[in-house]
Amino acid sequence: MGRDFRQITWGSELGKIVRDLATSAKVEDLPPGGDVTSVALISPQAEGTARMVLREEAVASGLEAAPIWLAAYSEQLRWRAAVRDAEKLPAGSALGELSGPVVHILQAERTLLNFLSHLFGIATMTARFVAAVAGTSARIYDTRKTTPGWRLLEKYAVRCGGGYNHRLNLSDAVLIKDNHIAWLAESLGLSPSAAAKEAVARVKARYAAQTSAEARPPSQALPLIEVEVDTLEQLQAVLPERPDIVLLDNMTPEELARAVRFRDAAAPGVELEASGGVRLANVRSIAETGVDRISVGALTQGVPAVDIGLDWG
Repeated sequence: MGRDFRQITWGSELGKIVRDLATSAKVEDLPPGGDVTSVALISPQAEGTARMVLREEAVASGLEAAPIWLAAYSEQLRWRAAVRDAEKLPAGSALGELSGPVVHILQAERTLLNFLSHLFGIATMTARFVAAVAGTSARIYDTRKTTPGWRLLEKYAVRCGGGYNHRLNLSDAVLIKDNHIAWLAESLGLSPSAAAKEAVARVKARYAAQTSAEARPPSQALPLIEVEVDTLEQLQAVLPERPDIVLLDNMTPEELARAVRFRDAAAPGVELEASGGVRLANVRSIAETGVDRISVGALTQGVPAVDIGLDWG
């Protein structure tokens, strides 16, 4: 495994995002008019404890955020976790307990469950993809196809499921996409293959010059460089430039296998990433071609929520 993108772990950066999301969720769900149902039925002084229970088999993610989320509703709410993030759990598992004023528990219940159900869903889907390629050399990666404002949390959930994080944002790494190459080909009058090769060369030259000017070691200045290609001809053109990764877009398993052979012969240090149309039904056949990485938009796009409930007593 060569250089890689930054991988997300739980920390203060995620904690701040959770606080902001919880505050926004509270404003949306609990306007100045208040919770008219709970206020009509339950005394403000009533205290209680409720268990958060998993209704289906899933992989945990986001439980680290529970106390932060609850604090946005009331400092009197307390959380006691029963399991940890990244654990694979059977249906019926107790995730933790909420205790404090009953009215406040009921006010926070729905938004907290929505939050956790989404992250559990991503972690669970990721774990399925990881299991599907077990025994091959391929690693499962996410993409930037994330919910606006939720990116780091969703990528954290991917890590909980055993996957890897692709670049976090546009400054995290160089990724020369098909539209970069198309623009370069048109503006310079080059073929797509020549334009792809030129793009990698230009990026390397730019950062090499910057390193020299600033007298910094190359390891501190040269970002990870990935280039997207959609034909084997483009792949053969860029391999001599030695990018860190070549993204093979929408290629068949037969084409991917040929790409691996080309890479092994010409530039064995370059990693190959398969992308496009990846599903649970075909990910194993993609992995068996010998590619190093498989990026899957489905890990974070349209993932079903996991069923989590809150039970009293």
